[in-house]
Amino acid sequence: MSFIVKIDLMYEEQFLCSICLDVFTEPVSIQCGHNFCMACIRKYWDSKDLCQCPMCKKTFDKRPDLFINTFISEMAAQFRKSVKRKATSSPDQCPAKPGEVSCEICTETKLKALKSCLVCLTSYCETHLEPHQINLEDRMCRTHERLLELFCKTDQMCVCVLCIKTDHKTHYTVPLEEEFGARKGKIGKTEAEVHQKIQERLKKAQEIKHSVQLSKRDTEREIADSAQVLTALVCSNETNQAELIDVIEKKQKAAERQAEGLIKAGNH
Repeated sequence: MSFIVKIDLMYEEQFLCSICLDVFTEPVSIQCGHNFCMACIRKYWDSKDLCQCPMCKKTFDKRPDLFINTFISEMAAQFRKSVKRKATSSPDQCPAKPGEVSCEICTETKLKALKSCLVCLTSYCETHLEPHQINLEDRMCRTHERLLELFCKTDQMCVCVLCIKTDHKTHYTVPLEEEFGARKGKIGKTEAEVHQKIQERLKKAQEIKHSVQLSKRDTEREIADSAQVLTALVCSNETNQAELIDVIEKKQKAAERQAEGLIKAGNH
């Protein structure tokens, strides 16, 4: 089964090594799942005392064996071909000449910028413009085609500067950054409260566990003491029983001697 991947809709960052910041050359995947050029990760490990991932900092007991990830290698190769093909087939996809605005996202050959975004103030070539526009659509007001830079607290939604002059004219609005900061702070507070509750529950669980251990020790000590008392009682009973038997036997012998004496006296 075959499939076609539309490389031009993918971000170039997917094919970049985070060490050299260039398109993968002999890409390898390490145990934590991150990918690097084979030469880059080897050089990185050679310069460090610990063998760890440059991205997530996961450490490894020994240096992992490296094998080229053929899938990523093929994708990176397709990406290179796609960029070169567009550069030769489209008049807008040619290397930027001196004095021309170049694409700020391209990492190898800097292509001529097709447009510059007035929102993020970044210039894009044709390849990188489309995915940026897709992301930008979610940040634009669908009614006025303006950037959503305000937050309406009345309707709990993002609005643009023209929205507050029409449908949201009498509503309470604040800058989006302010609302983001407030919500981030609220989330941080909630996370702190949740963390505190978790710690309290863990502490309570430890206290209960400790209480159970103390109760278990008390029970074991009580069982040992009870066994000792019972053993003493059994020994005492055995002693008393022996003494009682001895007394009875002595009385029996005395009675027998008395009877024998009476019999002898009757015969004379």
